[in-house]
Amino acid sequence: MTGFGFPFDHLLPSHKVGIVSLLVLAVAIVALYALHLAGAWRRVYVICAVVALYLNVFVLVVQVFEKVPALEAIAPTQKEPPFVITQLVVLVLFGVSAFWRRRSSALNRSGRLDRPRSGSPTAEGRSRDRATSFGGADGTRTRDLRRDRPAF
Repeated sequence: MTGFGFPFDHLLPSHKVGIVSLLVLAVAIVALYALHLAGAWRRVYVICAVVALYLNVFVLVVQVFEKVPALEAIAPTQKEPPFVITQLVVLVLFGVSAFWRRRSSALNRSGRLDRPRSGSPTAEGRSRDRATSFGGADGTRTRDLRRDRPAF
């Protein structure tokens, strides 16, 4: 987004990708802050966030192949196999990332990952333990940390 502040003569492909990225980010921001990831908006947020980041990395790869002399030598027109393979690898990595993020998001919503294992204390047990976690062993009174008063 900061590149839009620089003067330019004509609209470049990187500007077009930047505009699309900003539009996708606008949808992600609405899903996160206005709609609080409710229902299908959680999936929309994850997909939009990954797509926006992918578009930025896409432009980064293009810029690297243009600016680094060694990479420019092996792909001067950016239609050669090294450039295409690099972009495909980036696309696959982002696709896998979106898939796994979406999958873990669905697991969290169903509660399968948030449940404690059998034999481990529940959330109430942990907060109760924290409330009286100091003192008491040598005969001193413990304090209830939640209410900041002596526990009886």
